Amino acid sequence: MQLIIFGASGATGRLLTQQALEAGHRVTAFVRNPASLQIDHPLLTKLSGDALDESAVREAVKGHDAVLSALGSPANKIGTIRSQGTLNIIKAMQHAGIRRLVVQTSLGYGDSKATLRRTPFVFRHIIVPFILKKGFADHALQETHVRNSGLDWVIVRPGNLTDGPLTENYRHGFAPDDNKIHVKVSRADVAHFMLQQIKSHAYLRQTPGVSY
Repeated sequence: MQLIIFGASGATGRLLTQQALEAGHRVTAFVRNPASLQIDHPLLTKLSGDALDESAVREAVKGHDAVLSALGSPANKIGTIRSQGTLNIIKAMQHAGIRRLVVQTSLGYGDSKATLRRTPFVFRHIIVPFILKKGFADHALQETHVRNSGLDWVIVRPGNLTDGPLTENYRHGFAPDDNKIHVKVSRADVAHFMLQQIKSHAYLRQTPGVSY
């Protein structure tokens, strides 16, 4: 398949790009700075651009079979990259007639708020409502845009991300109040799960959680 990945130079995006290439997909990595993505492969095209630039996004998505987004921003620089960037991607897909969209958000949004009960007290009562407040709001708006898009979307909600190895041994699609999950998962396993969604209909227009 011909895939375009937004946020390809991020911690999860790099793994998503690498795994997609290893699986034989042709990949366009849409990044601000192509030099920041230190991957070279004959099936990889690095495209410089800003997800907040609607015209650049519209031009970039043309000719692709599916779109994956691992858009994010530094914790100390929370803006609207997730929500507005995703809205630009949706508009571009609608214009180009591309249907499949796989977006990474996080556990703790929408109907998955119950999972926050499994996180440490400080994270739940101090970090989330104060330090991550704007980031959570941007993620929530991002999910709203995806839900209202009319596309064939899957919102992937991982637990706390780690730099652990690819295990392919993780849980997904669990109930928000499942007390057996650890609310953490490696970025490599998240990338693995996201790639499965470009063809699968198992979670079409759903918001599966991913965790150990």
